[in-house]
Amino acid sequence: MGKNVTTDDGHGRLGSALSGLAVAVGCVLFLGGFVWGAIQYQPYTVPTDSMSPTVAAGDRVLAQRVDGAEVRRGDVVVFEDATWGDLPMVKRVVGVGGDKVACCDSGGRLTINGTPVEEPYLRSTGPASLATFSASVPDGQLFLLGDERGSSQDSRVHLQDPGHGSVPRSAVRARLDAVAWPPGAMVERPRSFAALPGGVSQPGPVKLVVGSVVAGAVLILFGAAYGPVARGLSRGRRVPSGAGAGSGA
Repeated sequence: MGKNVTTDDGHGRLGSALSGLAVAVGCVLFLGGFVWGAIQYQPYTVPTDSMSPTVAAGDRVLAQRVDGAEVRRGDVVVFEDATWGDLPMVKRVVGVGGDKVACCDSGGRLTINGTPVEEPYLRSTGPASLATFSASVPDGQLFLLGDERGSSQDSRVHLQDPGHGSVPRSAVRARLDAVAWPPGAMVERPRSFAALPGGVSQPGPVKLVVGSVVAGAVLILFGAAYGPVARGLSRGRRVPSGAGAGSGA
């Protein structure tokens, strides 16, 4: 009576150990990425189209929790201010304390301290604001505009308020880094603001967080799939010990 025999050169045990290690490392990366992301980021649903086309009404965005002191020109921020209704709002910072923000120059551009600023994120190719304005931003304050300048209720409608339409840095809750749903791109820092004193802020770790979660998921799937695949290949390599033997006379 023949038997099926299988050779074991140690590869099976090594593969099993590696698959277990892959699952363990994958779990660390996957769960660690989620925890890191939960600490760093707050998801928000954009309430209006005032920041279109950068973000649209209903978009789910990832906003990094930051202190208002970290905010720079060009940042898209979530803030709450009693003068603006004390509700979470999303606007772009175009001026900081000490700036004179005005519109428009002869080319229809926004100016910061007399320097024209290109704004490629605007939907319209017309002037940066249909209504002309000029405002001096007090120290510790931020001047904010929506990217949809035709309909955005922003600092321009609060010019007569204390602070000339600006809000305190302490009102900032978070800074947008990316559109999470529908899947979108990073919220870029405009190059035009980089040339101004203070430059622009650096993106948060959203790419590293997503990379950690994705890498962890891949390792977990790879490690979990190794066992069934290895067993299937092993069965295919088995050779019956009695193959080819004839019966006695």
